[in-house]
Amino acid sequence: MRIMTIGRGRVGSALGRRWASAGHDVTTLGRDGEDATEADVVLVAIPGDAIANGLAVVTGLGGQITIDATNTFGERPSGFDSVAEQVKSLIGGPTAKAFNTNFAVLYDKVDAEAVPPGTMFASDPEARDGGFDPIHLGDLGQARSSRASSP
Repeated sequence: MRIMTIGRGRVGSALGRRWASAGHDVTTLGRDGEDATEADVVLVAIPGDAIANGLAVVTGLGGQITIDATNTFGERPSGFDSVAEQVKSLIGGPTAKAFNTNFAVLYDKVDAEAVPPGTMFASDPEARDGGFDPIHLGDLGQARSSRASSP
């Protein structure tokens, strides 16, 4: 699977490493953007208040399965109930809100656990997974249910 992570911070880098070690073709983008046309899945791991500007520099976004791992700091984007809904409106594909309630520093330690740690997610039915024991919160309308994504 070809995964494009947008964001080279703690979350984007850590998840990118996990997925690359699992055999996926991972490309990680920073502030300069790039073309995402060939991506099967897009991870958005940039500050929640920078979504529109951060995605504006990435070309080729259009309908990919998308994972929104952002956290909202301050106000939610105008016209959306959650940042995940804003992300979906910009990329257009099935979207999941996930990985924003787990500390990125722990991602490299997941495989050492006897019982996989849980991660909560809300998603469109077509978007799902990542090595954690998934705890499905419901459809994308539940994206604000995670502690970190609520204002």
